[in-house]
Amino acid sequence: MLHYENNVDPKQLNSLALAYMGDAIYETYVRRHLIQSGKVKPNQLHRMGTKFVSAKAQCAILFQMLNEERLTEEEMAVVMRGRNAKSATVPKNTDVQTYRYSTAFEALMGYLYLLEQKERLEELIALSFSYVEELGKRVKE
Repeated sequence: MLHYENNVDPKQLNSLALAYMGDAIYETYVRRHLIQSGKVKPNQLHRMGTKFVSAKAQCAILFQMLNEERLTEEEMAVVMRGRNAKSATVPKNTDVQTYRYSTAFEALMGYLYLLEQKERLEELIALSFSYVEELGKRVKE
């Protein structure tokens, strides 16, 4: 990892900046996960990837984590800040509430990454993958 003279304080960063970072980090983990699972065709990778990174999927993941009380108080505070962040745009393929919760999920990922809490980040990402894969199994049944 590159070394930066001035480290940013994730606790002071704008929630949308955290979400910007979290989006990239989570997508990187998803891509690695799919390639590790043997998916190699670009179309297949893209189709499978959207099951993990879409606003709808991220919102569902976050709700599952909240329902199971998987987050610490500090993480909950980041989620609430991310959910309340006002973005100038909303994608046309999702509603505002879903988009806000997906932004909250991404903000949490960015926060943990920038705090260099890799173990906790990967714990929540692994949990996310299990939720998405379990949901996929239930849809097929």
